[in-house]
Amino acid sequence: MRALVRTNRDLRVDFFRGFALYCIFVGHIPDHVLWVLTLQVLGPSDSTETFIFLAGYSAAIAYGRSYDRFGWTYAATAVLLRVWTLYVVHIFMFVAFVAQVSWSATRFANPAYIDEINIGAFLDEPHIAVLDALSLRFQPAFMDILPLYIVVLLVFAAMLPLLRRPAVLLAVSGALYLFVRVTRFNLPTASGEWFFNPLAWQFLFMAGGAVVVMPDRTHAALRRAGPVLLPLAIGFALVGLFISAVWRIPAVYAALPEPFAALIYTSIDKSGLHPLRLLHFLALAYLVARIVPEGARWLTSWAALPFTLAGQHGLVVFTLGVFLSFLGRLVMQEWDATLPTQLAIAVLGWAVCVAVSAFQAWYDGKGRPPKQRPASPPLAEVGSPDSGAS
Repeated sequence: MRALVRTNRDLRVDFFRGFALYCIFVGHIPDHVLWVLTLQVLGPSDSTETFIFLAGYSAAIAYGRSYDRFGWTYAATAVLLRVWTLYVVHIFMFVAFVAQVSWSATRFANPAYIDEINIGAFLDEPHIAVLDALSLRFQPAFMDILPLYIVVLLVFAAMLPLLRRPAVLLAVSGALYLFVRVTRFNLPTASGEWFFNPLAWQFLFMAGGAVVVMPDRTHAALRRAGPVLLPLAIGFALVGLFISAVWRIPAVYAALPEPFAALIYTSIDKSGLHPLRLLHFLALAYLVARIVPEGARWLTSWAALPFTLAGQHGLVVFTLGVFLSFLGRLVMQEWDATLPTQLAIAVLGWAVCVAVSAFQAWYDGKGRPPKQRPASPPLAEVGSPDSGAS
């Protein structure tokens, strides 16, 4: 498996993106025992923040190079082609997922699946719902991350000229974030608003991109500010753990004054990327960057490889994970939810994702030109004074 991993890149990005995808897969299975080993346990931010931030980081590397070499028109076109790919994948996923949920509801005589996944409108008025799905205005549960990514990439394409001025990029993106936070502006859907407000979440994407293009003096200033930033990051991380405990441990909630507990429980919204979620994630990202150096050897260890490899093929893993998580839910709710079964669901489901990633890596590797080795000198020149041999 190690030979399938591309090592000419920052493997930290691949590992944590792969781990975030694993958390999304497990998190989409209600009441799965391994949710305690996912990012959502750490506080209000979770795998979605990780996924979007790292997407911005990767986009700045890939499309920043295109912008530098060929200009805005070419780079923006490359982004739009990626958007088109994501759109096609989303529509395919939508059709297949609706079919999976509808068949399951009928097969097991359980209409709750239709209600919880929110596809009732599609089955009642498919001629209208199809048009809403094509315009991204109809988003069943678990089908809202790719539409978020699509719109964020469109915003990124417009902001590409600011990529080499990261302070201006963050200022413009931050102003848009503050505007939608204050006005509560959001894009409409057929039944309300987008769950993930892309005009708010774009700020986290741009922050990931800004990290890549920050000048060396900014990185040096951040290192010098370590004695101040490190305690702040640890403090926000601990606040996140406290919020997580209030959300998930009834005894902690009951021990707090009711107005305070209720405020924590209800006000930290995910849709608009609440500032506490944002600060908590940035604190964790800073701590990880301090603790895990680029090129850490454990990123290619046998335990990390399944996540690193999956992170290098995120789109196929995310797509497959949506279907496998619903299948795992069916197994737990219709047959058996014991601990061995839950562990088997997690292990087998993720093994399928890793296997597909490995197959794609093998296929992509076959399509790359072989590495050029330096030509060997003629035999007559070996050992001659001009060959440099001793």
